[in-house]
Amino acid sequence: MLRKIRIVLAVVFFAAITLLLLDFSGVLHTYLGWMAKVQLLPAVLALNFGVIAGLLVLTLVLGRVYCSVICPMGVMQDCFSWLGGKFMKNRFHYTKGHTVLRIVALVVFVALMVLGLNAIAILVAPYSAYGRVATTLFQPVYMWVNNMIAYFCERADTYAFYHVDVWVKSVVVLVVSAVTFVVIGFMSFRWGRLWCNTICPVGTVLGFLSKFAWLKPHIDDKKCVGCGKCAKNCKSQCINPETHEIDYSRCVACMDCMDNCKLGAIKLSGGCGKKQTKAGEEVDTSRRKFVVTTAAVGAAMAVEAQSTKVDGGLAVIEDKQLPERQVPVKPFGAQGLKHFSQHCTACQLCVAECPEKVLRPSKNLTTMMQPEMQFDKGYCRPDCTRCSEVCPAGAIKKIDIAEKSAISVGHAVTVPHNCLLSSGEECHACERHCPTGAITIMEGIEGAHNNVTVNEQLCIGCGACEHYCPVRPFSAIYVEGRETHQTI
Repeated sequence: MLRKIRIVLAVVFFAAITLLLLDFSGVLHTYLGWMAKVQLLPAVLALNFGVIAGLLVLTLVLGRVYCSVICPMGVMQDCFSWLGGKFMKNRFHYTKGHTVLRIVALVVFVALMVLGLNAIAILVAPYSAYGRVATTLFQPVYMWVNNMIAYFCERADTYAFYHVDVWVKSVVVLVVSAVTFVVIGFMSFRWGRLWCNTICPVGTVLGFLSKFAWLKPHIDDKKCVGCGKCAKNCKSQCINPETHEIDYSRCVACMDCMDNCKLGAIKLSGGCGKKQTKAGEEVDTSRRKFVVTTAAVGAAMAVEAQSTKVDGGLAVIEDKQLPERQVPVKPFGAQGLKHFSQHCTACQLCVAECPEKVLRPSKNLTTMMQPEMQFDKGYCRPDCTRCSEVCPAGAIKKIDIAEKSAISVGHAVTVPHNCLLSSGEECHACERHCPTGAITIMEGIEGAHNNVTVNEQLCIGCGACEHYCPVRPFSAIYVEGRETHQTI
């Protein structure tokens, strides 16, 4: 019964957080947004002490139930391990824990985070790694299915579904996500929880705490006949059938051992537990609790699928090319480059949720895969604060519309020789679309090289001017970011 409860909870959590990452409408965030915020690393970065305390208490009571139920990467590993079990029965065996490797991996991870090299550290952060896999590999499939349904709905004169563009947001994130999916998937398929118990920093921290968990599985020597079936089916490979001991630092409380033991020799009990040796003497024992199984994982590569845009059906409109910004533009609420880079885990949730397709993973080595704003497909609307609402790590502070209107994340810069006005043509696009009135066009000045002026005191860096500028391939006006966001 305990194993079934664990599986049901794991499937619910896994499905819900996957849907949250796949959702492009923003509707599901209202109901499921909290699931991203109860992940351990984002909670630590956001200084969400309530969540941190709750997860620590949960671990001290039930063991590493977080890894087997709440963590989506842990559940994904169990899915692959379950599939592997369909091909290879009784394939596991007890192995000694890679304690030194686990400690070294954790120390390196913490050192990279402290040094501000989050772009490297987050490669092994479990929630962020799964977030990239889901938003980069799974979301395109989800969107294609949506578009197919929308196609038939339109022909039935109903618009419950609408067409969305499917495109590659970042080749780097696509490659990293594919490699992560393949490597962790293969390791889980062949060796179960090996990655979770060797590399994952969250698994190492919780593994240390789970040694002191109150409820853990214990082996009863009087009932155990030494068949070793529990060890052969333990995906954490932490059960030693010869000594009847369990390495609780690696046990993910999946309860598979209890289910496989037909003699009832493994029971969940509180305290350190007592086991009777064959000589009759009592020895301390300890360990474990809940984990996961079930759910089918599909993989798909995202391919850019966007209809050709034409001007009046006569000429193809040339795509805009992104300017080379000296300072990247970070989202409203990020406070500045330093704060954002230190807290962002590059889980891509804000990228997936951005309705205007403004947020894009960075290609810079020091901030690799962390979102930044680009305005070729849209601009940051003053009435939208979705990214600040979904960020679980505190990298983007939650703000309301009034607060956003008073924040400047960048300022517009003109490129006079690109401007249509310099060649005598009429254009008021940047001035007309600026929501704060920061742009003024002065006409009728003969010989002027720059008829467009920008009031930096009013400019908030939303990118409307850059997006709506009709000049191709490079706009005549673009946004430069601010290292520290300002209040205007």
